[in-house]
Amino acid sequence: MSGFVSSRPVRVLTVAAAAAASLAVSGTAHAAVFGEHFHGHQFSGGNWGGYVSFGSFTTATASWTEPSVSCTSTNDLFAPWVGIDGDGSSTVEQTGVATDCSSGRPVYQAWYEMYPAAPVYYSNSVSAGDHITATVTRTATNTYRLDISDTTKGWSKTITKSLTSKHASAEAIIESPTDSYPSISGGIKFTGVKFNGTNLASTSPSGLNADDKGSYTWSPGAIGSDGQSFTMTRH
Repeated sequence: MSGFVSSRPVRVLTVAAAAAASLAVSGTAHAAVFGEHFHGHQFSGGNWGGYVSFGSFTTATASWTEPSVSCTSTNDLFAPWVGIDGDGSSTVEQTGVATDCSSGRPVYQAWYEMYPAAPVYYSNSVSAGDHITATVTRTATNTYRLDISDTTKGWSKTITKSLTSKHASAEAIIESPTDSYPSISGGIKFTGVKFNGTNLASTSPSGLNADDKGSYTWSPGAIGSDGQSFTMTRH
């Protein structure tokens, strides 16, 4: 695939301004800045991994079970998410769940981000084992609705935001802005992945590997026989 190549260095954790994190979970040390796909200068892989399909999609949806993790470093950080744009464009409209190990233990937080604006974190509780469904919908030329729900906990959040964007791609992704993943039991399985209501397998998807400090690679497995599922595993 022909991914977006940035001249910027590998993105690291940043502390978000209070206004940008008005819904942030209290006591969390960092707000992760996710964003468009780029290939890091320090590592062999990119900062995204999963499947991306190119085209002017109006919806992207996926589900997953939030994995149980063990923190191996306070730098460990990753998020499964679904989004529109970002690979070959400089904006991303995305929502998912971040697992942050900066406190020494995994802290799960649902969030949305209209990159390049800072992410906004929800205060709703998320735990390992929860079933998450996330959807991004382009409702007008530059207007997006971002939906995320935790059907295990029984909550859902919806927000509508505007952003001038290219409508260049749709994706289901795992990402670590720090290129440092915790130990994840069983990998991360995405299910129900559809773009424009069409099964992932029918949208000419390209697989992306995610780098883990140059020592490991997270790779997407083959798309399942249902055309809608795949698992990210480390090797």
